[in-house]
Amino acid sequence: MKAVGIVSEYNPFHKGHALHVAATKNSLGKPVIAVMSGNFVQRGDFALLRKHARAEAAVRGGVDLVLELPAAQALLSAEGFASAAVGALAATGLVDTISYGSECGNTAALRELASVLLSYDFKAALQQELPRGESFARARQSALASLVGEEKAALLAEPNNILGVEYEKNCFVRGLNSFTIPRIGAAHDGETREGIASASRIREGIAADRDMTPYMTDSSSNILIREQLKGLAPARTALAERAILSRLRSMSEADFAPYDEGSEGLYRRFAVAAAECRSVEDLLQWVKTKRYAMARLRRMLMRIYLGLERYDSTVPYLRVLACNETGRALLKEMKTTALLPVITKPAEGRALEGTAKEAFAAECRCTDLYALACPIVLPGGSDWVTNPVIL
Repeated sequence: MKAVGIVSEYNPFHKGHALHVAATKNSLGKPVIAVMSGNFVQRGDFALLRKHARAEAAVRGGVDLVLELPAAQALLSAEGFASAAVGALAATGLVDTISYGSECGNTAALRELASVLLSYDFKAALQQELPRGESFARARQSALASLVGEEKAALLAEPNNILGVEYEKNCFVRGLNSFTIPRIGAAHDGETREGIASASRIREGIAADRDMTPYMTDSSSNILIREQLKGLAPARTALAERAILSRLRSMSEADFAPYDEGSEGLYRRFAVAAAECRSVEDLLQWVKTKRYAMARLRRMLMRIYLGLERYDSTVPYLRVLACNETGRALLKEMKTTALLPVITKPAEGRALEGTAKEAFAAECRCTDLYALACPIVLPGGSDWVTNPVIL
């Protein structure tokens, strides 16, 4: 059977996510496979809840099968993140359509921008803008405006439109269909609206010890409470701050260089800040300039903490985090259709070969470092023994 793919983080899973899944199923009439960031999310932070808990909430909220996007790919720029996630969904051999939410809700408009971004004319225009010293995002929007006009280019001022265009680029390259719906309720990082809050607003409320369960699905809020009672949530950077600073202070300037994705000398600023700053936020503010978005700096910091030097947007295996009965049927088909190894039990990670085996082991180490950000520090090795959630 064919399926629809959703790129997700579900940090945490909330009512807006449930509406997106329901709208996708109602409109396309197909089961949903989500690829979800694991314990680390694209903004360069620890996920609020561990990956298996968030995957369980997603399946209870309507998703049929949840696959993991490893930290090495989750902590990439929007372009790399989208390429990795769509690539993983395509590798199932079952996904023929990518569904996503966007501020504009206009598939044709975002597809048009994607085609321009893939053109030679855009690459030439971007090369003219980059030397001006603005951030990459501003340079890209200015270059795009020179080709399609300010009004169309302004769509890239919204975060979900930005990711949507990246999904469209990958759909075009991979021959996949696409489907977008208008983002329902609250804007990204915005106020609550129509009874829906953004994931960032929910995280802020939880950090401030406010009751945010009215904005989450019942199952998601129950899972959050369960994880809190176990001392597993919420994960916070502050809890791992000394571990992060210890890692940074043990490094020489040359050790920072492999993590400078743009090879722009940013690593030197990190090396100096690591020796002088006494907190993660102080370090990020010291390193920050108008050229670098804070999310990029957070991703670089997290990759340093995790020791993820490789910037590879290819997911080397498909690890199952959770599924329902329909998801089990999809997995049965994937045994013959998948283009990558499918990991249904963590022990199968030991049987992988080459770079896939190395990547799986690296992800398990990342989970051990994630545990240091939880209220109760757990022993290492949990990723090798945690099975998928089967509902």
